[in-house]
Amino acid sequence: MKIATFNVNGVNGRLSVLLRWLEEAQPDVVCLQELKAPDARFPRKEIEKAGYGAIWHGQKAWNGVAILARSREPIETRRGLPGDPDDDHSRYIEAAVDGMLIGCLYLPNGNPAPGPKFNYKLRWLDRLTRYAAALLELDVPVMLVGDYNVIPTDLDVYNPARWHDDALFRPEVRDAFHALAGQGWTDAVRALHPNERVYTFWDYLRNAWGRDRGLRLDHFLLSPQLAKQLVAAGVDRDVRGWEKASDHAPVWIELSDGARRRRSPMGSG
Repeated sequence: MKIATFNVNGVNGRLSVLLRWLEEAQPDVVCLQELKAPDARFPRKEIEKAGYGAIWHGQKAWNGVAILARSREPIETRRGLPGDPDDDHSRYIEAAVDGMLIGCLYLPNGNPAPGPKFNYKLRWLDRLTRYAAALLELDVPVMLVGDYNVIPTDLDVYNPARWHDDALFRPEVRDAFHALAGQGWTDAVRALHPNERVYTFWDYLRNAWGRDRGLRLDHFLLSPQLAKQLVAAGVDRDVRGWEKASDHAPVWIELSDGARRRRSPMGSG
């Protein structure tokens, strides 16, 4: 099974990119972030025509997450991250697909840091960590997938010194991410590519794409059951170079029962 995550940076404005990639890559499940559209404007008909059932949690102009499943309907199990009833940001949606629980998330950026937005990011991470612990206690196959807006290590950024004070890379954020993963989750891409520079995001500014000045922000955290089934992982880097592309590229993993784990070349579909 091929599962992907893709921050589309506007699902309607970049719908042609999304549909082209779905046709070429043929993922079985897709987690989307940054829809930038209210629920009523989600392109359900176009997604269904491409062969995917969908659930989504939208918001006007900002945020928004969705889960797509090829030739079937995801069964929604949660909408919104627990822990703060006053948080109205559309940043988390969860579904059951083929016996797995899949949480699709869009973690706050947090800039400028320090400040209120950074504090909100840390609170969101704390809520996610507490909820993730509860998911692990269910002892079922679970993954937490999406744009974490976290650069976990120096290997995940083209110039660590340049990002030292950024909310994506501050020690508080990295420590929180490692505490989350330390509950028993596996960072899928890094597990299969332990020593490689892997990027999933290239800013629109300063020709970051052309100069390969990238960051790894999009992650799969797998529960122990799914970590055993991990056989491949990659980034469809070429999509970042398409016309009207998002500043993120799709990231994917493959799961297979009883299969032998293997590496897969970065930048290939």
